[in-house]
Amino acid sequence: MTLKKYPAKSIVSESSVLPKHEASAQGEGEFERAKVEEADEEREEAEKRKKSLEFAQLLEGSFKQTQKRLSSGDRVKSEILSIGKEDVFVSTGTMHDGIVRRQELVNAEGQFTHQVGDWIDLYVTQVRGSEIYLSPKAGANQISEDLEDAFDQMLPVEGRVAEVCKGGFRVAILGKLAFCPISQMDVKRIETPEDYVGQRFEFLITQLTERGRNIVVSRRRLLDEQKSLSQATFAEEHRAGDLISGRVTKLEKFGAFVEIQAGLEGLVHISELAWSRVGDPKEVVHVGQEVQVKILKIESLPEMEGRLKISLSLKQASPESATPTTGEGSSIDQRARLEKNDPWAAVAMKFPVGTVVSGTIQRKEAYGVFVQLADGVVGLLPKSKAKEDSHFHYEKLKLKDTVTVQVDELRLQERRISLGLPKEEGERDWKSFNASGQVAGSAFGTLGDQLRAALDKKKKI
Repeated sequence: MTLKKYPAKSIVSESSVLPKHEASAQGEGEFERAKVEEADEEREEAEKRKKSLEFAQLLEGSFKQTQKRLSSGDRVKSEILSIGKEDVFVSTGTMHDGIVRRQELVNAEGQFTHQVGDWIDLYVTQVRGSEIYLSPKAGANQISEDLEDAFDQMLPVEGRVAEVCKGGFRVAILGKLAFCPISQMDVKRIETPEDYVGQRFEFLITQLTERGRNIVVSRRRLLDEQKSLSQATFAEEHRAGDLISGRVTKLEKFGAFVEIQAGLEGLVHISELAWSRVGDPKEVVHVGQEVQVKILKIESLPEMEGRLKISLSLKQASPESATPTTGEGSSIDQRARLEKNDPWAAVAMKFPVGTVVSGTIQRKEAYGVFVQLADGVVGLLPKSKAKEDSHFHYEKLKLKDTVTVQVDELRLQERRISLGLPKEEGERDWKSFNASGQVAGSAFGTLGDQLRAALDKKKKI
């Protein structure tokens, strides 16, 4: 029997019989899945490394906290963790929390104003195993160190004037009492030391011995430094003519001192307080009053280590408003504006030579009386002129009496007015002639014309 032979079949995978483009797409998909899986593994590995590093850091911090030890007197910046009725628990930078008596954290009014999460500066007062007690008040050792640092580095420290003692004051500084000589408390002369008791100021420690048992302080040295700095900046930023604000600090018979910058004062002379005569600065200003002044002069005094002498004016501080105007009534308006800022600016228009005016006796002197003609405008009636008329009872004149006078002479630049008694019209014209042959303050002809007019008048009589 003869067997029939068939051709052998080759065994192949399904993929080998797929179309070519389908086989290519399937290969790309498997490659992308492999990349994604590889990226996920890298992220997981990175996350593991990060967690391991954080754990190592926490462990290291824990070891440091375990190793860190606090001692009495250490200064600690602490966070308030919880607040109880009697105790407040705070962080200490160690594994153990600290304890502060709640009563020690109240303010001057006895109120507790802190909240959980607040950071406060504290001092370690006692360590008992795991218990750490703290206080906002420094211990004796810490106070001594703070005082020495302030003394060595010339740092200002705050103190409260506790009482007046022989030669000065006792000042409470960082829990200790220091001595401040009366000459070192202020730059000005102190008349009433009791006014300083209870006040808080900054001081410089000038002497420190026996670890704080003997302390001498000075406030004046700080004020002098501030004044020098203020003078330097003031001279650079201001010029004569500037208008500035200030506060009246002291009154003297000759004027008022005005603080125009921290630690820097200027003087308003009594003649610059008001346009009218002032007998006492108290009539115009008072201590503590806020004023606007005009700088008249800034002078450096080399003999006084470059200190400044600043002259001020209160009466000239009003802004200029006498701008020319046109139209009906402009001259009247301009005169009103001039008088408001400087009454002497309108004197030539209001009181020309020859004007007869009523005024009030403001002051009597041996040589005459001063008569106020208007607010800020005063003239002098000499005694010799007042006695020219026997009907004028000069000796009986009193302050605030009203008198009728005549303007004989104006000296505007010197702000002076010479007065006389009213005379008959012809005689007044004769007396008022000046060297140019014109009647002062008038425009009615020459000297000859005035003489002829006077003679004709007498002939008619």
